[in-house]
Amino acid sequence: MKLSARNVLSGTVSSVKKGAVNTEVVIALKGGPSVAAVITNASADNLALKDGAAASAIIKASSVIVATDMGSAKVSARNVFSGKVVKVIEGPVSAEVDLDIGGGNTLVAVITAESAKKLGLKAGESASAMIKASSIIVGV
Repeated sequence: MKLSARNVLSGTVSSVKKGAVNTEVVIALKGGPSVAAVITNASADNLALKDGAAASAIIKASSVIVATDMGSAKVSARNVFSGKVVKVIEGPVSAEVDLDIGGGNTLVAVITAESAKKLGLKAGESASAMIKASSIIVGV
């Protein structure tokens, strides 16, 4: 299957925690950080998720929020990745930002051109990416 989502991060399920309606799935990425996703119990059952199973976190580039100078900021997004900007493609409306988050994993974000300009994003500089757990699709 081909996907339109720009981010497909592969790894192994490290935990599955079922709630009343939703399930939290944590995927340890190959050589890098972990990603937490919240999916419905029905979806978790359909995927037969269990510890040690191969899985992928699928994230639309428009769901990735980019920040700089986070310092000691506290945010509600479950997934916060610090890394280095690999490249920035600037357009009149939007900008694509590729962020190396370690372990050979790159996150692609599409943000407004104005936001990219305000952040002063340039290749080689530090930045962070944030993704809500509910914005992550899990695939097996």
